[in-house]
Amino acid sequence: MRSDLEIAQSVRPRPIAEIGELIGLRRDELELYGEHVAKIKLDVLKRMQRRRSGKYIDVTAITPTPLGEGKTVTTIGLSLGLNRIGKRAICTLRQPSLGPVFGIKGGAAGGGYSQVIPMEEFNLHLTGDFHAVSAANNLLAAFIDNHVQKGNKLGIDPFTIWWKRVVDVNDRSLRSIVTGLGNRRADGIPRETGFDITAASEVMAILSLATDIHDLRARLGRIVVGMNMDGKPVTADELRCAGAMTVLLRDAIKPNLMQTLEGTACIVHAGPFANIAHGNSSILADRIALKLADYVVTESGFGADMGFEKFCDIKCRVSGLKPDAVVMVVTVRALKAHSGLFRVVAGRPLDRGLLEENIPAWWRSTSSRPTRMRRSTWCGRSRSRPGPRRPRSARSTRKTAKAPWRSPRRW
Repeated sequence: MRSDLEIAQSVRPRPIAEIGELIGLRRDELELYGEHVAKIKLDVLKRMQRRRSGKYIDVTAITPTPLGEGKTVTTIGLSLGLNRIGKRAICTLRQPSLGPVFGIKGGAAGGGYSQVIPMEEFNLHLTGDFHAVSAANNLLAAFIDNHVQKGNKLGIDPFTIWWKRVVDVNDRSLRSIVTGLGNRRADGIPRETGFDITAASEVMAILSLATDIHDLRARLGRIVVGMNMDGKPVTADELRCAGAMTVLLRDAIKPNLMQTLEGTACIVHAGPFANIAHGNSSILADRIALKLADYVVTESGFGADMGFEKFCDIKCRVSGLKPDAVVMVVTVRALKAHSGLFRVVAGRPLDRGLLEENIPAWWRSTSSRPTRMRRSTWCGRSRSRPGPRRPRSARSTRKTAKAPWRSPRRW
């Protein structure tokens, strides 16, 4: 069987302008990033504001294992199936973080023949949205340190600053650091801080919830970075940083248009984690897709108790959208893993990882472990241990035959 990468590379993608034309996008509403990736301008919402929205379908799953349970595969596969039966369908997905891509989970472009292509573009830098989020987040962190070092007019308490820098890789050594070390005054004031992963940043969550560029600017301005000496919150607007952050995200707010192996349109935008933020693709991506398609299939990250709950309680409340149907992904592997009897090991079937400590004590004991059954227990009645008689219909009708369960002799 061919690998996911071999399958993805065996298909030649269609020009992305052609994919946009198939779903009703004009050429001037696309910003091409090469031949196979494009950004969708937000002006398309004004042109289609009177068009009727399509059906809204969300794909979620039971609590997954570390390797995932196939929500993305199901999302892409469902959109492929709807298009195959003559319906116009678009899937909307999150852009994967480089941390999981280079970690245990690998790429998030789907699998098998349900993939988004080009696979390499999808899993790596794409159009630079994650780097723009990192730059905006770290710009605010630099504003904070510079403000404290240059006189601290807002009276920020350094011990209450919880705003951290971000980087889009898994780097545990940066979780807790000390900044401002040096022998010169220009090196800053030493204080404890740290790094988060970009997908877990508040800027990423804001980007996926913003409804337009003005809403993005307002939400960035309300970011609370710490407290002042009087115990009052200090925001990004007070630091005069929100406008600069918005400028850095002026292109990142535009959703990305890609395609599946069969040429179905796929809108990829934002990538917040569900355990930190709300774990869903952007509101703008869903709104554009609902105006362009009859069916929009989106995905909630993590399990239903996290991603789907936040999809309903956060994303739908902000956007005003309501799902028309929900698809629940349930796998035998996840059911086994959450039973507590199997060890989850990457690349190995769960059957080989039975946990010794979770096996009942009566089974671990060799003295009490059931061995070969006594013959008297399965051959019917006996003098030592009477058993149930077989029904008359099952007895032999020949008079010469002596049934073993009728024999008086001990076995």
